[in-house]
Amino acid sequence: MPTIADLDTPAVLIDIDRVEANLQRAQAHATEQGYALRPHIKTHKLPRFAQRQVELGAVGITVQKLGEAEVMADAGLADIFLPYNILGARKLARLKALNERVTLSVTADSPDTLFGYAATFTAGKPLTVLIECDSGGGRCGVQTPAQALALARQIALAPGLRFGGLMTYPPLHGVEKSNAWLSEAVALFEQAGIAVPRVSSGNSPDMWAPAAAPVTERRPGTYIYYDRFQVKERAAGLDDCALSVLVTVVSRPTATRAVIDAGSKSLTSDLLGMEGFGLVMGTDLTVKGLSEEHGVIELPVASDWPRVGERLRIIPNHACVISNLFDSVTLISGDEVREVVPVAARGRVD
Repeated sequence: MPTIADLDTPAVLIDIDRVEANLQRAQAHATEQGYALRPHIKTHKLPRFAQRQVELGAVGITVQKLGEAEVMADAGLADIFLPYNILGARKLARLKALNERVTLSVTADSPDTLFGYAATFTAGKPLTVLIECDSGGGRCGVQTPAQALALARQIALAPGLRFGGLMTYPPLHGVEKSNAWLSEAVALFEQAGIAVPRVSSGNSPDMWAPAAAPVTERRPGTYIYYDRFQVKERAAGLDDCALSVLVTVVSRPTATRAVIDAGSKSLTSDLLGMEGFGLVMGTDLTVKGLSEEHGVIELPVASDWPRVGERLRIIPNHACVISNLFDSVTLISGDEVREVVPVAARGRVD
């Protein structure tokens, strides 16, 4: 059985034992709290892990782009949520073809997006549309519950569309504020006599907060791997982090500087409020600087460790980005290499 020592670097290592523990813990929490779990696959982009999430009890999966949805459908995933405004004739044609194959739902936050959906889909095979709500996250989404109600009424007028509910991505540590926004919206819908089949919310850092009305579904993604940011936010511990980047020290130009063979093409440049671009496993050292092909580790005192040729493992700040930087990842158990697998949905940004 090959080991980590046999790998070329840089390489992404996925600890399958930690993955399994993370998945089981999250599903148990969802079951206990009484909400549906619909994990986001943007973190791993691997059909095998999406299938395992469903096997454990997830109601389906979430993807971020149409290309990711097509990859997952090809792999047999049957219930897919695509919370994105899909625009343009070519993409709408692809969306229609996908809707023929799987149970699909999407989002919209404007009449313009709904116009394209309504012109594409028919009553024979309608498209389920949730309304995206900006409940404090400051990204996409209608700004008021009244706007959400207006879009729902527009959906009701289109024979090829079906109102699927409300969706939001709450601000970090803003779950209570977000839930209050959603509760106001649901109350408004009830007054109008319109049922809200599903209220979908997301993010991994806040996933351990108790489930609260009116949310019926959560869409965490990073929880499968965790990362340095998730540890900072106390969603997990370092021992829960399943993804690391294996690197080699390629230079020791000074007694306090080590240079590794992983730069911005292998480690995310996301800082997310932290110092450094990743943590060296088993130490307090961080990657202080990145160029395209090199990472720089500054040592607090002069030391002959790590020497040129030594291997290190880096826990990245943001695991999701790493999955999109590599063609394949290496599944490990302990130090043993179990399998090298292609990242099937890598680069599907369309």
